[in-house]
Amino acid sequence: MSAARDAAEARAAALAGSTGPGRTKDGHAVPLLANIGGPKDVPAAVENGAEGVGLYRTEFLFLDRATPPSDEEQERAYREVLAAFPDGRVVVRALDAGADKPLAFLPPPGEEPNPALGERGLRMLRRHPDVLSAQLSALARAASGQTAKLQVMAPMVTDAEEAALFAAACREAGIEHPGVMIEVPAAALRARDLASEVEFFSLGTNDLTQYTCAADRQVGGLAHLQDAWRPAVLDLVASAASAGIPCGVCGEAAGDPALACVLVGLGVTSLSMSAPSLPLVRAALAHHTLDQCRTAAEAARGSRSPDEAKRAARSVLPALTDLGL
Repeated sequence: MSAARDAAEARAAALAGSTGPGRTKDGHAVPLLANIGGPKDVPAAVENGAEGVGLYRTEFLFLDRATPPSDEEQERAYREVLAAFPDGRVVVRALDAGADKPLAFLPPPGEEPNPALGERGLRMLRRHPDVLSAQLSALARAASGQTAKLQVMAPMVTDAEEAALFAAACREAGIEHPGVMIEVPAAALRARDLASEVEFFSLGTNDLTQYTCAADRQVGGLAHLQDAWRPAVLDLVASAASAGIPCGVCGEAAGDPALACVLVGLGVTSLSMSAPSLPLVRAALAHHTLDQCRTAAEAARGSRSPDEAKRAARSVLPALTDLGL
């Protein structure tokens, strides 16, 4: 009981001192951002010290309706979030429809036995360019006069041709900072090809793990495969992070304090997570140097299983235990 109480007290003390921009113990900056679904999520992000938004899930504007939101409604929702982070960045994901997020007004072209492998994200938007154009135009108008840096990324991108197509659509709409999500193993493996077309990557580790392990996230019996600690997933993260452009992580992996250190060690440049996880990750990074993070990443990649990778990483990140993390 005493050990549990000591751990809880150590964790409380760490969180109490977890303030300011994200950085390692030796001063390596790692911006810590929030994942949000709309303006209603902004107060919690600000309260927990988010330096901006790393994933604005715009599909929540579109769900449960028979027609798309109006241009004015979209612009209003985007502008409110941009205004909340005048000195930061707001990374918006273009509409990610399909699979587990079906939209009545964007039906798939036919029956899909496995929607997770079907027409979703950018694949769906290519079938409905008017929807993409309207969203990008609303984002450009919302950013007008704002000081926050607007970055817009496409989901479910597979290759350089798709990255170039999305970047061209952004430029046509007046958006200066296009990016893509790395969720498909093919994109991670050939990240350098995609890097020549866009300004940044954001790793969606949930989907990247799903596709790496051929394990549908909706199938409970395969939940044990949905683990971003898998060395194969870490290998793909390392590949994307070495492509020469900024590379963040916006999947659930970013909110795991130990895995966050490993991701930084792999070369990830920013981390985005649910608001409550921000203080935990900030504390974990603040108590470890960049070299320690790199050593933990190497140890994890050298392992043969997720559990072994986690143990190996934590063994060289000693402050995690001291902090109760």
